[in-house]
Amino acid sequence: MQELTSPKEMREWSRAERARGRRIGFVPTMGFLHEGHLRLVDRAKQRADRGPTEDLAQYPRDLPRDRTLAAERGVDCLFVPDTAAMYPTEPLVRVSPGPMADALEGAARPGHFAGVLTVVAKLFHIVEPDVAVFGRKDFQQAMLVRRLAADLDFGLEVDVAPTVRELDGLALSSRNTYLQGDERRAALALSRALRAVEQAWRGGEADPGPLARRGLEVLRAPGVAPEYLALVDEQMRPVARVDARTAVLVAAKVGKTRLIDNVVLGEGVASDISVRALA
Repeated sequence: MQELTSPKEMREWSRAERARGRRIGFVPTMGFLHEGHLRLVDRAKQRADRGPTEDLAQYPRDLPRDRTLAAERGVDCLFVPDTAAMYPTEPLVRVSPGPMADALEGAARPGHFAGVLTVVAKLFHIVEPDVAVFGRKDFQQAMLVRRLAADLDFGLEVDVAPTVRELDGLALSSRNTYLQGDERRAALALSRALRAVEQAWRGGEADPGPLARRGLEVLRAPGVAPEYLALVDEQMRPVARVDARTAVLVAAKVGKTRLIDNVVLGEGVASDISVRALA
């Protein structure tokens, strides 16, 4: 596995591999890899011949551990730029995500998606992948990245992979490391709320109002502070009638840790991947 730190090196590596007729798969992450990230790597390797992954200095950080896990999973190239490499000067131009980013996570974290889409656009230009793999757990982000690629004609495929969950249903996240004691058990309210909505929908309820109320009943568990439960389409618009394409998105704080989760009703929580998390 090669480890590259400069955009120039990364671009040269990718172009050399493509010149050899190889298809490039790309998995962007924020570091501190877990099994969910590694399943994205597996998926990228299935869709491509060569697989770079990327690691930025945010979130919990353990580069030696990430390096080992990536190599064990067959990553061909690890791109680990620091902030100075990605932003040698103060950037003046940013991607404007539009109305899809105004609600839910965008409302809770103003300016977040402008930053995400700007760095993703930079990475797409640097890596020049044929396919980029994102996890469905960050549903709004994944849908925005799809629109970014389509609207700005990047000429790549954005593949959205199923959420990876621990055996008890908790969606894998780097933030799970912050959950202390009873908080870990309380956090299961998010996936249980999604299952409650899914079960009510499969039982014949298609009105978003009763479905949302049912989910919130479960989400309002001891130790959990709900932020939202929304039933939306792929454009993040509230739906008037629920169908198999409807996504149910939840966010809540458990202690000091903010968690998100979701389900696409036609696919269901049961279609996600359950694993025993890495230690």
